Amino acid sequence: MQKFTYILKHETGIHARPAGMVVNEAKKYTCKITLTLGEKTADAKGLFSVMGLSAKGGDSISVICDGTDELAACDALKALFEAQL
Repeated sequence: MQKFTYILKHETGIHARPAGMVVNEAKKYTCKITLTLGEKTADAKGLFSVMGLSAKGGDSISVICDGTDELAACDALKALFEAQL
């Protein structure tokens, strides 16, 4: 299992467009990818699940990748979060 925590920098947080970017990246990997914000969790491969977190700028999100390609998935998502969110 690989994990990282990221504090969202953009005020708008994860709305439709960035959620779509997260989902598209997550779908490239076979491992299970979960996003956690407080008590809420989301499957990173489901658009409505990711948007349901209602993540705003300044929120701290944990990303957990678990499976055969977890390291590659975690690295790619971390790069996406740093570049876009």
